[in-house]
Amino acid sequence: MMMIRSAIARRLSSSSSFSYAWLTTTTKSSSSSLDLVDQTLHGFQKRSTCSSPTPPVGLPSYMTAAVFWEPNKPLSFEEFHIPRPKSGELLIKTKACGVCHSDLHVFKGELPFASPCVAGHEITGEVVEHGPDTDNKVTQRLPIGSRVVGAFIMPCGSCSYCSKGHDDLCEDFFAYNRAKGTLYDGETRLFLRSSGKPVYMYSMGGLAEYCVVPANALTILPKSLPYTESAILGCAVFTAYGAMAHAAEVRPGDSVAIIGTGGVGSSCLQIARAFGASDIIAVDIQDDKLQKAKIFGATHVINAAKENAVDKILEITGGKGVDVAVEALGKPQTFLQCTQSVRDGGKAVFIGLTAAGVIGEVDINRLVRRKIQIIGSYGGRARQDLPKIVRLAERGIFDLSSAVSRRYKFEESASAYQDLNQGSIVGRAVVEIM
Repeated sequence: MMMIRSAIARRLSSSSSFSYAWLTTTTKSSSSSLDLVDQTLHGFQKRSTCSSPTPPVGLPSYMTAAVFWEPNKPLSFEEFHIPRPKSGELLIKTKACGVCHSDLHVFKGELPFASPCVAGHEITGEVVEHGPDTDNKVTQRLPIGSRVVGAFIMPCGSCSYCSKGHDDLCEDFFAYNRAKGTLYDGETRLFLRSSGKPVYMYSMGGLAEYCVVPANALTILPKSLPYTESAILGCAVFTAYGAMAHAAEVRPGDSVAIIGTGGVGSSCLQIARAFGASDIIAVDIQDDKLQKAKIFGATHVINAAKENAVDKILEITGGKGVDVAVEALGKPQTFLQCTQSVRDGGKAVFIGLTAAGVIGEVDINRLVRRKIQIIGSYGGRARQDLPKIVRLAERGIFDLSSAVSRRYKFEESASAYQDLNQGSIVGRAVVEIM
């Protein structure tokens, strides 16, 4: 089945042509691309062959994954040795992977990241193997065959931040995965079948048939929740929950403005409603997204292309501004709008990533005199928050079916990111890898 899928991917890629080179799927890797691995081995010892042990009986020896080589170069489907989990890690048979702007930023070269890499960082799947010497508590909590969902921030569980419960600031995650594209022993788990050369991991590298995930980033997915729609729990909803629960600390009766209503912004709307916010204001420049925002809990919508968003927010709130404004786009203009939209003493929370080096402006005098709070938030806290997020979805408080608007086959991964790049996805899209 794996070989058939790979062949299908090759046929589709050879017959497809997109206007963005890095979105065109191919299965051919030039020798110069392989040489690039040797030139960028951040934290790796050079190795010409994979030294991974043979996988357990019942698992295939090889798998397929979508590889990003460098900006403006095509994604390609490549064959890999089945990744081998180490202690405290689990091998997951990937069922679905969400399509996120963070991956898109990497593909476009806007966020520096080690390459070549396998991206995709919000996944659902099935536990098929525990790493050797993994703690019994982990194997009992996540037994073989378990349905799981994974958070994109994968806490080590033992650094100074994790020991205080601040999984979202995990030192090892940022020092190894985000800085080097590895797991926390400084090595990747991905090695090409053709050459044995290493390929980096953006989080767990979820655009693959199998992926290795630290146990601390996983929680059980109930049978009542579908694999496909539930994939977004690990990033879109996880990011929104972290922003609303920890950064904004939304309380019942608070007024909230969400600037940017894509996958993460629309999740913020649903979380704000779940937390009992009163006025929930959605700001965007696309009417179709604003119409969908009403389904997610927006009590007011503002098209910022047609009217001044800050003036309208002030009008809705009686001239005071909102208690909490959340910026989910990562643009200088919306950064400023966010700070201008909050009341005296209010919180401006920023969750949108942007190209490296982009600067946001703020009115310093108002910030100082009116005690405006500016807070960054990257995501939730996996061990504490992910089980809560799953329960919200299980009880129907968070509407997964409405949140996911597009589904793509694994071999259509490039098309998914092209559609995301063109702004044609309302809500969230998911790649089905089952």
